[in-house]
Amino acid sequence: MKRKTYLIVLLNFLVANFICSQNTIQWGNWKIWGQYQDSLYRNPIIPSDYSDIDCIRVGEDYYAISSTFQFSPGMTILHSKDLVNWEICGHAVEDLTQIGPELSWKRMNRYSRGIWAGTIRYHQNRFYIFFGTPDEGYFMTSAAKPEGPWEPLHPIMREAGWDDCSVLFDDNGDICFVGTHFADGYKTYLYRMSSDAKSIDLSSAQLVNEGSGREANKLIKVNGWYYLIFSEHKPGIGRYVLAKRSKKLFGPYEEEKQLALPSVEAMEPNQGGVVDDANGNWYFLTHHGSGDWAGRQVSLLPVTWTDGWPLIGKVLPEGIGTMVWGGRMPKCVPDSTYYITRSDDFDSFELSNQWQWNYQPRKDRYSLNEREGWLRLKAFMPLQKDKLLKAGNTLTQRCFRTQWNEVTVKLDVSGLANGQKTGLCHFSKQSSALGVTQQNGKRFLEYIENDQTICKKELPGTYVWLRSVWKNDGLSHYYYSLDGDNFMTFGSPYQLSWGNYRGDRIGIYCYNNEKELGYVDIDYFHYVMQ
Repeated sequence: MKRKTYLIVLLNFLVANFICSQNTIQWGNWKIWGQYQDSLYRNPIIPSDYSDIDCIRVGEDYYAISSTFQFSPGMTILHSKDLVNWEICGHAVEDLTQIGPELSWKRMNRYSRGIWAGTIRYHQNRFYIFFGTPDEGYFMTSAAKPEGPWEPLHPIMREAGWDDCSVLFDDNGDICFVGTHFADGYKTYLYRMSSDAKSIDLSSAQLVNEGSGREANKLIKVNGWYYLIFSEHKPGIGRYVLAKRSKKLFGPYEEEKQLALPSVEAMEPNQGGVVDDANGNWYFLTHHGSGDWAGRQVSLLPVTWTDGWPLIGKVLPEGIGTMVWGGRMPKCVPDSTYYITRSDDFDSFELSNQWQWNYQPRKDRYSLNEREGWLRLKAFMPLQKDKLLKAGNTLTQRCFRTQWNEVTVKLDVSGLANGQKTGLCHFSKQSSALGVTQQNGKRFLEYIENDQTICKKELPGTYVWLRSVWKNDGLSHYYYSLDGDNFMTFGSPYQLSWGNYRGDRIGIYCYNNEKELGYVDIDYFHYVMQ
């Protein structure tokens, strides 16, 4: 009888907690995120698409990486002093054609593919990044500083069908590589690596895990134990985090424990890096794996070591973790200047770190020095007429999911040629744009959805300001101005969307359907957010 009463009380407690969490946090409807009140933080800490994140600590600094798919430069590198406030410090892959020709503006054939999840490590005063692509295999690069320069890519395994690799540099000099063969039932193998970490011994393969979509590998060593942390997906349940452990690097990994619930209401936090701070506290920096129009956003969850297992988030009475929406800062850095840059006045001869091109760009078709303080995009023909996702040299950055987002660009369209189109766009798998086109010597303002012109009107003058505004519902409204002060709506509201494993991107496009001719000058890109 006592046992039955206990179970009823426990069930009521869990249900009450679940209802409370649903009422207090509705996914995407946050007014507070990141650091607030000096020493507290609120999840998500980055309400933007920093997918497949991994993290390490080097002294008092934290470094993280995020997958970038077909965007160039590839593999974003983040830097923080407190695990909550982050800045972009660079990218590891400057030229995507090192991976393969399909990632070039000449082919543009890797949507939802390209650079997937990777791992970052620090060994003997050098940074290492390993990652996989589903078509070309595994690669590595290294650098003395996270800002680079990064070495040219070294292929580790040229074979399709693999993902989510991790590496461990052991104290005795052994180096272990782990990767999942998702094309063969999600089988995960351990391999011995060469001393320079540039190759693996295929004959050393040991099967350590398989089944149920098991991937998202992270291999770490804590207190003499080796942990393979990974996630699993089961239909009707969701994706959640587990771990295997062993006293030996190369196994056997026979013990297994689930570390956290799926937390479906929180979009399944499930893939990231387990990292400690200088005071011995542990954290899980993770993306939310379900994804929405803002992509797979990032949260920071506490880790509690219980009986030698790293339980993630709030530890429930059953001995398992679950999503937590905030807590105390791991470290309070007064007047932290770390933030992810969004705006750009194009006053430098190099693009700011937040920018990426859709595929490897054609470098002779853009310039930051031909007109001082302006970015010039030079038009060339898309691979398919009037197809935004087949037009090279679209400059993009990630969107945020917050209470208010406003992006404004100022364009000088005096250099347009007949057949040219340019403007401000949103895209994932779907797309929309507010732009300018020139036909028979006349310029027109046009609103486009999924490559179809919905409406247009003749545009006087040579300067135009274009604007997109959206809130945390992801419904974008476009505006234009002829003087930079008075803005008028144009086109229809557009729902930002998820597609190709990516959240919505905002970008500036420029192409010519007829010939390689014409250009647009961009004075600034201002991104205001609340």
